[in-house]
Amino acid sequence: MFNPIRKTTMRFFFKHNIRRVLFGVLGVTLVAGGLSACGHHRDHGWGANVTPEQFVQQRDKMVDRAASKLDLNAEQKKLLAAVGDKLFEQRRAVMGQTTDPRAELKALMAGPKFDTAKAQALVTDKTTAMQAKSPETLTALAAFYDSLNPAQQQKVRDLMEARHSWFNHG
Repeated sequence: MFNPIRKTTMRFFFKHNIRRVLFGVLGVTLVAGGLSACGHHRDHGWGANVTPEQFVQQRDKMVDRAASKLDLNAEQKKLLAAVGDKLFEQRRAVMGQTTDPRAELKALMAGPKFDTAKAQALVTDKTTAMQAKSPETLTALAAFYDSLNPAQQQKVRDLMEARHSWFNHG
């Protein structure tokens, strides 16, 4: 049933807490991305073994696509590229020394019982790495977002509201 009071309350919440929501969405995305990276197949080209050169190519494509959608200037492009670099550093820290994250997951289920202690240690390691790199990543994201003019910021909010990944649509 439609509740106009609830809709107004949600609108008020998002209007006054957009930065918190944005950082929260980023955090959830980072966690989900880090966890999903463990489940990706190697042939996707964006798995655990992505080289820095491959990452730079993908980052540059993403920056160019975002620049065309948001009308970014050179400084804003540089800040967005820095966000991508920090995300890559954080991803590498979360991945750790492993070259095959699927093997880590398979090892947890190799015996007759699930290795809960090893799984907890794995989660703790990944979480610690995420927490260690998050301040740098969030600082880079904040610098980029704060560099946008109000119209560009509104475009970002509108694109997020549309609930689709605008980097994937040309």
